Amino acid sequence: MTTWLAVAIGGAVGALSRYLMSGWLTAMLGRGFPWGTFGVNLLGCCLIGALYVWLTEELKLPPLWQVTLVAGFTGAFTTFSTFSLEILTLLEGGRMPTAILYVATSLVLGVAGVAAGMRVTRLFV
Repeated sequence: MTTWLAVAIGGAVGALSRYLMSGWLTAMLGRGFPWGTFGVNLLGCCLIGALYVWLTEELKLPPLWQVTLVAGFTGAFTTFSTFSLEILTLLEGGRMPTAILYVATSLVLGVAGVAAGMRVTRLFV
């Protein structure tokens, strides 16, 4: 199986899992707070940390399994988990200024990008 197919399969399962988990959390906890996204992001962060160690350090599975489960499944389940893992690996590598820059620019530019996309779309819709 090629890497892109492995990522696609993991991603499909991750995206469906995100949809189901987010809906379930919202139904259970209500819509007063974005519980679905919040819960999925926290669960995804715990999951990507556990999978990363388990797959690479303990099981030492082939890279194809690693990308299927970490990049594919968890990446589609929540990109916030991938973002968090990247920050932690930067910090563990002694690259704190890069980690801080990554967090700050991602947050500011991410929110600005959503706002720009909404504004431009509203001009034409």
